[in-house]
Amino acid sequence: MTAGGPLPGAPTSVGVGAPPADGRGLLDRLSAAIGQEIVGYREVVRALAVALVAEGHVLLEGVPGLAKTSLVRAFSQSLRLEFRRIQFTPDMLPSDILGATVLRTADQTFEFRPGPIFANVILADEINRAPPKVQSALLEAMQERQVTVEGTSHPLPRPFVVIATQNPIEQEGTYPLPEAELDRFLFRWIVSYPSLAEEVAILKTRAAAANGSRVVPVVEPGEVEALRVAARSVHLGDDLFAYLAGVVRQTRADPRLLIGASPRASVQFLAAVRAHALLDGRTYVVPDDIRELAFPVLNHRVLLRPEALVETAGLTDLLGPLRRLRELLRQDVDAVPVPR
Repeated sequence: MTAGGPLPGAPTSVGVGAPPADGRGLLDRLSAAIGQEIVGYREVVRALAVALVAEGHVLLEGVPGLAKTSLVRAFSQSLRLEFRRIQFTPDMLPSDILGATVLRTADQTFEFRPGPIFANVILADEINRAPPKVQSALLEAMQERQVTVEGTSHPLPRPFVVIATQNPIEQEGTYPLPEAELDRFLFRWIVSYPSLAEEVAILKTRAAAANGSRVVPVVEPGEVEALRVAARSVHLGDDLFAYLAGVVRQTRADPRLLIGASPRASVQFLAAVRAHALLDGRTYVVPDDIRELAFPVLNHRVLLRPEALVETAGLTDLLGPLRRLRELLRQDVDAVPVPR
């Protein structure tokens, strides 16, 4: 590409000027607001913002003590949207999430009382501690944006985003998430330890912190809706449609993977890269949008063959399979020619 030439994937038609909604401004405000309470994690905040615009769901995975719950709470406080936290436990019932039909003693009629799922942003804390029956109650809500109780469907508010957390190490008293539920998450984002500088900043922030949260709402519901509408118009050329599909299909052709990503992954991948471009201030997708989001979009939708784990020495620790998966997915992305 020559200096000053168009970026790959940029539309050449006249009239593609400034973004129809200020995605970059929204992201900057979110980052600044959340940064007053949570140190680091700018990329996680960006992923949550992408999910909000794309109306996808996010699974945050990391060991205890990484401020996953605090991050989601700060994210919700920066939005003027309704937020609910659901603490998942082994003794939960589906009605604890969805709600139930109850008898009103005053007039002997039945009425539906909504559960905590009826909010814009849902924190599903320690989601893998709930039994399979509760997990299945989330499937319709996450995919169809509605719940059905006693044969009656009830629409959920829009936008509707589930942000779940889980600990990948502790297995006692937990239930593995079924593949069908994992496939409904737009991202599985691996939350890692902070850097030394970030940890020092955390200590200083906590030492000087006043009582209560300092995060204030900086995003209005109308802005979110405008960005959702604008994201659907973000441009992809035919070459980038083919590139995105090629990356997903490469996971199915990789003999080291037992299961590749589904067509649903392609559809959600498309929504994610459009939102990602919009939050970067562009009305068009470039190959780097696809390459940057490939791992968080695909890592929970594929399954490694056991023999693929032993092909590389030194992968005997608990995080070895994750590093191996990251390596293989990077190779799969690199195997697909980048549009020029």
